[in-house]
Order: sequence, then structure tokens, then C-alpha cells
Amino acid sequence: MTTTTTQLNNIEQIFKAIKSADATGDLIVDSKTSLSLSANQGKLDKHQVSSTQIYGVRVIKDSRVGIAYSEAADSESLKLMVAQALENAEYADEEIHESIANNSNNATLKTDDALLCPADDTSIDAKIDLVLELEGGLTAKTEMQSVPYNGLQDGYQSRDLYTSSGFAAHSQQRVTALYAYGLAEVAEKNAIVGHGQVSRQASAFSPETIIDTVYKNCLSMLDGTPISSGRYDVIFDTDTLPNLIAAFGMAFSAKSAKDGKNPWRDKLNEQVADSSLTLLDDPTLTEGMGYSLFDAEGSKAQQVEIIRTGELQTLLHNSATASYFARQTTGNAQRSAKTSLGIDLHQLSIATGHSSTAELMAGTTVEITDLTGTHSGANPISGDFSFGASGYLCRDGKRQQAIRGITVAGNFYKMLQQISAIGDQRYWNWEKTSYTPLIRFADLAISGS
Repeated sequence: MTTTTTQLNNIEQIFKAIKSADATGDLIVDSKTSLSLSANQGKLDKHQVSSTQIYGVRVIKDSRVGIAYSEAADSESLKLMVAQALENAEYADEEIHESIANNSNNATLKTDDALLCPADDTSIDAKIDLVLELEGGLTAKTEMQSVPYNGLQDGYQSRDLYTSSGFAAHSQQRVTALYAYGLAEVAEKNAIVGHGQVSRQASAFSPETIIDTVYKNCLSMLDGTPISSGRYDVIFDTDTLPNLIAAFGMAFSAKSAKDGKNPWRDKLNEQVADSSLTLLDDPTLTEGMGYSLFDAEGSKAQQVEIIRTGELQTLLHNSATASYFARQTTGNAQRSAKTSLGIDLHQLSIATGHSSTAELMAGTTVEITDLTGTHSGANPISGDFSFGASGYLCRDGKRQQAIRGITVAGNFYKMLQQISAIGDQRYWNWEKTSYTPLIRFADLAISGS
């Protein structure tokens, strides 16, 4: 999306108003256009197009921070936005560590459009056909009662970031997802299972693969039963493992450490996991949808080793936490146009181990393919968790029985120290936001029959 002369004039007026108040500031302009399609009983059920643009300003005056945003782009609305941010700063508590990054030495950053926004000639009609084929292919199966959740989401989004020091950064990307959750029913048994694909081009999708995966997994889950309660070696599949880790994401955050809520605050350079584990934030992986060139402050996004061979190397920092702990920012500042400064992972990555698939799955294991309650059932401070789960009882890598109606429980921080094997291959989750091998965790408690 090209910045117009009017937008440039608006931006100039915003920073002129900030500087005239003896303040510093930065501005985020988030733009998004999305197409949403879904089908029901062989007909197009939803065809929605939306477009938004939000200006969000952060000002710092006398070590006090104020934020405000505007969904209107006229000069009067933006003038009021700056005035509101300055007023909010007057009533804020003093925050001596938060500042506007001075990136004037690297005045401009821009992502590669050929990488993140490749040409895609797929027409609207062809996208509609993809959704109809997906829903129709599943409902044609005898055991499939319906496909209650399905669709194609095609989103274009861009971010422009400017600071009062003269820095400017621009990123734009397209993300398209095709997905379906099918409901199978035989006699009095029913099961719902979902799967999807994500790409930057709709032409890359394979509805047949999604249909086959959803159908086979639905049929398997129809016969799922609880297993005997006990302690098992557990392998979370590459879709559930990132969700489990995300439930304890505050352990990686220097902001939660600054707020006194992070159990790893004082564990730098200490062993927090089995020596086989190396866990990273890696926004440089171009294949993933979490690829980033810069963070929400304009700092360069980079590969960050959080845990190396079991030792905690660093927490994730923005400039404020870096100042507080006298460290360097890791380029993990996060904020939307509407929110205050925070911290987040860009793209989870875990290094491969040395175990072949046969070694990883030797003997009896429980493969978890679905977790429920990953936020309500997790205590990030203590590490305790208890989640509803389903999956498969496996012997030597072969699925012996589908499992439903169980609870998997343990302590996340202890679990990281009970790794018995890490696979020698990595896989993307279907949303392509994490890149991990399979990991075998020893001796987790499962409550079943």
C-alpha cells in the first residue's frame, strides 16, 4: 500500500504537534483488508469483505506515557488523537524506563513485497469454488453429518511505523487460510475434528488433503474412549505443543519479570530444562507467518535463543525492560495501534534433537492431538496445568486406540526437565506460526477410566 501525500502530511502534523508539546512519540498505522468465505450445505453461506485503518500514537512527556488512537484519518481527528494522548500522559504514573527508540541511524526499514505479498491470480470465483469443494467433499462422506466450521480467510495487512527521531518502517503481507471442522456421527457416537492450511497464495491449497485428514481423524475419534488413569510418556503433536507453550508464555517475558510475576526472573544462566532442549524465537524463518523484520518499536527482529541446551539465556525484551534490567532489547516489543507497549514471541522455534521417529516413539506413548482449556487450566506462575485432551494410545509409533475424555496434568516447568527424547525433524503447525520437532515428555499424569 503506497503512502499518499495526504497521509504524509497527516504524519508530519502529528509529529509537529508532539514536538511542540516538548514530547517524543511514535505512530503506528495499521491497515487491513480481509475476505471471508464459508459454505453450508453446498451453498455459499458467507461472503464478507472488510477494510480498516487505525492510527495509534504513543507520546512520552516528562517520563509519563500516554496512548490514543483514531479510526478516522482526517486532520482534525488526528489532531484530537494527539491531544488525547498528551492528556492521558499527564495523568499517568512516571515510567522512567520507557522511551521512544532513536533509530535515526537506520532511518528506513521495508519488508520484501515479493516474499510477503507474492502475486496471486486466484479469482474470487476460484476461492469460492475452494470453499464449496471443501465443504461438499466432506458432507459427501456417509458418516459426516455436517461441516459446522469451514471457510477461506484471505487477509492483507500492512503496518507503518514512524518515530519522532525520523525513523520509518513499513511491512505488508498477505495470509490466506483454508480450513474445515467436520462433525461425524455413527449410531450415538459423534466426533468433531478440524484441520487447515495456510499460505500466502490461495493457489497453493489442496482441499483434498484437508478433506482426507479431517475425515480419517473424525472416523478414528468416533471410537475414542478413556484409557486407564496413570502416568504415561506423552508426545504433544505439532499443533498442540505450541498451544501448551503459549499458555506459559509469560515465562519468556521480561515484562512479567519486571512486574514480579515471572518464575524465571532470577534464573538467567541456570538450568531450567533438560539439556537436550534449545528453544528460540525466530522471526527470520521466511516460510512462517510470524516472519518479521522489525518489532513494534522499530528495533530489528532477530533470532533469539531463549533456552540453549537447557539453560535460560535471556528473557524477551522491549526497550523499556531492557533499560530496567540493563540489557539490550531483543526486538520483541509488541503493541497494536490501540494498546500500550508489551512483549511477545514472533515465531516459536525448537531445535531438533537426535532421536529418529522410531526411537522417539518406542514402547508405549500417548499422542495428544487436541487440548481444551489451555488458558483456564494453566497457572503460569506455579506451572501447574490440567487440560482436557484427546489423541491416541501408541505402541512403537503405531496408533492402537483413539483416546477421548481424558485429562492430562502436570507442571510445565518440571515437564521441561523430564524430556526423554526430541525428534530429528521439525514441522510447521498448520497455521505456520511455530516450527518444532516432536518431543517426548516422561511421566505425565493422565486421568481416564
